[in-house]
Amino acid sequence: MTLFERSEAIFEDENVLHDDYQPDSLEERNDELEQYTAYFQPVINGSQPRNIFLYGKTGVGKTAATKYLLHHLEEDAKQYDDLSITTVYLNCEDLTSSYRVAVALVNTFRSPSEQISRTGHPLNGVYEKLWTELDQIGGTVLIVLDEVDYIGDDDSILYQLPRARSNEKIERARIGIIGISNDFKYREKLDPCVEDTLCERELHFPPYDANELQNILEKRASLAFKNGILEGEVVPLCAALAAQDKGSARQGLDLLLEAGDLARRRSDSVVTEDHVREAKQLLEKQRIEESMKELTSHGHLTLLAVVSATVSRPSRVPFQKQDLYEQYTDLAVATDRDPLGGRAFHNHLAELSMLGVLNRTKRNDGRGGGIYYEYEIDVPIDAALSTLENLHMSSELDLESLWRNAKEGGLV
Repeated sequence: MTLFERSEAIFEDENVLHDDYQPDSLEERNDELEQYTAYFQPVINGSQPRNIFLYGKTGVGKTAATKYLLHHLEEDAKQYDDLSITTVYLNCEDLTSSYRVAVALVNTFRSPSEQISRTGHPLNGVYEKLWTELDQIGGTVLIVLDEVDYIGDDDSILYQLPRARSNEKIERARIGIIGISNDFKYREKLDPCVEDTLCERELHFPPYDANELQNILEKRASLAFKNGILEGEVVPLCAALAAQDKGSARQGLDLLLEAGDLARRRSDSVVTEDHVREAKQLLEKQRIEESMKELTSHGHLTLLAVVSATVSRPSRVPFQKQDLYEQYTDLAVATDRDPLGGRAFHNHLAELSMLGVLNRTKRNDGRGGGIYYEYEIDVPIDAALSTLENLHMSSELDLESLWRNAKEGGLV
């Protein structure tokens, strides 16, 4: 008996909707591409490349634009005999120090049999190996450090790489760094010497609006789905939902993919707006569940404190830490846990913000009020409550009443 058979009723090519798909052209980014292309002009001229820093929210085209232009740069360079261009792409999500980035670069340039371990080497020794590899390659080497903010405070690699040639560490290679970050404040955290180098040229990618997203999604949908499968308002709805949230093309594409998958699983003949709305709920819940996996029980209680405060006092949103700390303390006591101190609680709020579950805004009220943060939930209340319910945190927590109050308050 055959367990698996190809299902060809909905999708023509669903890979078009996946994150790793590289389109032949980039929609709605003409101004950014024009400026970005100009920044690469010294490379094609055989001159020292500029260091470029890109920033903007997730899903606004930073990585796609970078890969698109680097591909064309490499192809166009082939017409010049005196040009040698090598591009390297690293995602720094798991490379949380300069040491790890340096090791990853060395291993990128080496064969599998010559890889070095991720531990046990002095940093200067790894740098020496890196300089050797770069000089053996020679020519222009463009290194993309995506999500560069994950490197954190240990950012010496961002100082060393661009200055390697002027500091006579390498002779035959010209290095260019392309840093990509979702953190608008990242450059402010850098050492001034690093900032001057990394941010030699800057490019901001703003969120897409609903019309721009609709254009992007229509182009992809025409390739991904069979003719006549999408009801008329499916793409506009996906675009509108994504624009209302973060202006992310990635979010809109995920909605399209999940909606199509729901229709396929249920053997429905068309993809409808109802599929899109259900897909949104599923994706939000999956995002929160994924974010919560690595959190401790106090991280879960911190999220519950924000949800409880939002439901009980919606007119006071957003909240300062002290507004939420009392709520958290009561929840910790109710579940027989010793409440954490204020600093540790602050760290849990910061972690939830980094994961995209909370939105954190920095405020400065001057000498009288000082600097502080405000927090509000950045995911649907019903998705957060569903996730917390599935954690089975304690029978002492009355989540049923919280659900009821949220519904009465029009929050779900």
